[in-house]
Amino acid sequence: MIDTIGAVAIGRNEGERLRLCLQSLRRQMERVVYVDSGSTDGSVEMARALGAEVVELDLTQPFTAARARNAGFTRLLGAEPGLEFVQFVDGDCELRDSWLPAALQHLQAHPRVAVACGRNRERFPDATPYNYLCDLEWDTPVGETEACGGNFLVRTDAYRQVDGFQEDLIAGEEPDLCFRLRRRQWKIMRLDEEMTLHDAAMTRIWQWWQRSKRSGYAEMEACQRRGHYEPHLRRRVWSNVLWSLPPAWPLWPVLWARVYRRQGALYASHIVAGKLAHTAGILAYWSRRLSRKKPQLIEYK
Repeated sequence: MIDTIGAVAIGRNEGERLRLCLQSLRRQMERVVYVDSGSTDGSVEMARALGAEVVELDLTQPFTAARARNAGFTRLLGAEPGLEFVQFVDGDCELRDSWLPAALQHLQAHPRVAVACGRNRERFPDATPYNYLCDLEWDTPVGETEACGGNFLVRTDAYRQVDGFQEDLIAGEEPDLCFRLRRRQWKIMRLDEEMTLHDAAMTRIWQWWQRSKRSGYAEMEACQRRGHYEPHLRRRVWSNVLWSLPPAWPLWPVLWARVYRRQGALYASHIVAGKLAHTAGILAYWSRRLSRKKPQLIEYK
């Protein structure tokens, strides 16, 4: 057990995936908080039985992962104010036993590193093409990076310094957190270490579409919030929009062939069709803004 680290897991109707997640956390640390966003599958009761402290979010307010993580952090540090680090984990992920010692050692040796993340892998990458695409997505370069995903180890002092996550974000809350940390001269590091096993559980093309649409929504919102500081966000948004317009359709085979030479047919199809899904997310963002409606989660499970 590592007594300087606590964990926050978030989830909604994750079932057996949550069991594996919480068991992996309880093996490695004493203090684990699970934040539930309206589950109906017995997740709350199971989490309590596994020894996790449970926070049930108020159903009258919109659910976001950002809100759940902040609530978990507040409960965790309220009970253990001396914790130096917090491991955030999504409820569909199992934390590898080798991760925390390696990540903790890195953070202790590098005092300006606020966040350490590692390699996520799909539990069943060959089960469906969509799971395989997720596994490819997780395979990112190691070293200093701009952002992490939903699983990461963070210094509590750094997290507090930027007031945690922005709770009104329905997607892309981790890059936003990392951006604000980097503005305070903190560093984000991706280590060459196995961190989690993730279970995307995607079996239908509609799930892939929703996941890609959510990414497009997040990119557009990020562009609006911090595009002045990160011009590449604007380029990414415009690329998706322009490739989705009818005049660009005859060039799709060219784009497909270019990606195919590097990554194969499946990934090439994912990139080309993903332009449409991302643009659907961009349009959803502007529809919400213009109508002044509250944002709603774009879920794929």
